Amino acid sequence: MNVFDFDNTLYHGESSVDLALFMMRNNRRIILWLPKIFYGLFRYKLCLISRERTEELINAFMQDVLHDKEEVLGITRTFWEKHSRKLDKAMISRIQKEDVIVSAGPSFLLEAISDRLGTHNLVCSEVDFERMCVARLCFRSNKLKRFREVYGDEGIERLYTDSYNDRALMDISEQVYIVKKGRIKRIR
Repeated sequence: MNVFDFDNTLYHGESSVDLALFMMRNNRRIILWLPKIFYGLFRYKLCLISRERTEELINAFMQDVLHDKEEVLGITRTFWEKHSRKLDKAMISRIQKEDVIVSAGPSFLLEAISDRLGTHNLVCSEVDFERMCVARLCFRSNKLKRFREVYGDEGIERLYTDSYNDRALMDISEQVYIVKKGRIKRIR
């Protein structure tokens, strides 16, 4: 099986950040969160933020600006109508039905377009809509933990990612490819 990271690999950008910016049109409270979102993203890219701190920030954001599941799913559908152009068609064409997509982003974001992605095998962060918080964060080494929960000891033939933050998944992959702006470079 091949595994594809989503953000900056299959999608040009950070889909969760783009979703938050998109949501700002309907919810001005998000403006107050922009500095925290961008600072957190910056720290994430540099591996300077813990999973626990990331989870705290996401939960505080969700509880402050989101109301219910139907609102979130409706906004997500509208988001993809506008942002599907940022999907990398060439990378997506590599995906087979049995392949897996991993993302630190929420499952509802990718489930909304899984038909377009070529697979329904998604390993993402899970949201508890009743409590409006993260139930499981699929972040850094947690991506491997979540992958193992779903696929057990099954190996990865090829991993496509944009970031060394996915080192735990790299370690169990036969081949590893770094993807930058649609360019693919094999590093192992």
